[in-house]
Amino acid sequence: MIIGFGFGSPLMALIMLFITGFISYNLYKFFRNKRTYYSPWEEDQDIEELKERRREYYYRQRQKAREMMDKYNLSDEEIEKIIEEELRNNKY
Repeated sequence: MIIGFGFGSPLMALIMLFITGFISYNLYKFFRNKRTYYSPWEEDQDIEELKERRREYYYRQRQKAREMMDKYNLSDEEIEKIIEEELRNNKY
């Protein structure tokens, strides 16, 4: 943040502080957006690749969720049985 030094009355110092704060905030937003900006013609070339990568990611997540559902979709009796087996095998 840019620090505003006020000269003169306290009201003038406060106004200068607000103005410099406003300027520094807008500079921060400007440079932050510049860093993440992609030109439109780059997006047109990579949009299909981006769609495909996201599609693959979501398909993998869906498959993982199905596998976990199959593994952990247990009844209360099955849960109790698994706990008893783990305690018997590990002997805490």
